[in-house]
Amino acid sequence: MENYTYNSFTLQLEGLNVSKDSIYPVFLFFFFSYLFIMLANVGIAVLVFVDKSLHQPMYLLFCNLPLSDILGNSIMVPHVLSDMLLPPSERLISYYECVVQAFTTHMFGTTSHTVLMIMAFDRYVAICNPLRYATIMTNKMVIKLTASAWGVAFVLVGILLGLTVRLNRCRTLITNPFCDNASLFKLSCESVFINNVYGLTFTVVLLTASIGSMVLTYTKITVVCLTSKNKSLNSKALKTCSTHLVVYLIMLFNGMSIIALHRFPQYSFYRKVCSILFHIIPGSLNPIIYGLQSTEIKKFFLKLFKSKKILPS
Repeated sequence: MENYTYNSFTLQLEGLNVSKDSIYPVFLFFFFSYLFIMLANVGIAVLVFVDKSLHQPMYLLFCNLPLSDILGNSIMVPHVLSDMLLPPSERLISYYECVVQAFTTHMFGTTSHTVLMIMAFDRYVAICNPLRYATIMTNKMVIKLTASAWGVAFVLVGILLGLTVRLNRCRTLITNPFCDNASLFKLSCESVFINNVYGLTFTVVLLTASIGSMVLTYTKITVVCLTSKNKSLNSKALKTCSTHLVVYLIMLFNGMSIIALHRFPQYSFYRKVCSILFHIIPGSLNPIIYGLQSTEIKKFFLKLFKSKKILPS
């Protein structure tokens, strides 16, 4: 018979089952990826706030992505790294820490969609209504869009975790490298019907709104570009929209891969790896993609490099 431990405040994480030969290469890969994510995203966020030439709606809205990447990775990755060096029996986490980890993980996933949605709106206004851009995308509008992106995510995720926290627990094993909502409510022996219904509704609504807004804005942008003979406008649209679209597709592909792998229990190891990469890949690529595409950011680093080169002489 299965042993039950009711409402235990100490949980055990299953973690990644990596062979002894692979553990250090995998550990170093995740460690250096995490280090790069922190340095690159903090650097980009500080740069946007420090350099007045970057105080534009596009860059201020983009700053939400580095903040989301920092939040999503800083709570999860260090714990995964420390667990990799421990035997399975010692991979422990307190219940409250697990809830916080699950909350930040889902906040990261949700804000990845909501932030890219408000950025799509910014691109739509810039390209389809360039003459009204300055009057529409004011500082007040940027604050409203940012607050809505984080506020909607906070409410949706808060309800998601609230429905799980109310359940009594009779198990202690989290079958995942880190805590998420599904892993938490699976610890309960009570009915989780409401949790499944809300979780499915949450996912469908978020993906429908996200994909729908992208299709709508990019369809209108494409129509404007095809009917316009303004080469400068088309070039600007191609540059900024391609960057935004690549970031969105990377995030969407990673998320869909995890959902698909949940249907195949025999590939649980690949699902676990994908769930970690869902945090690491966008967090690593976002600053690179936007940094390389942004003329203003490249100008800042060139100016910084030249000033350092002149100083010694």
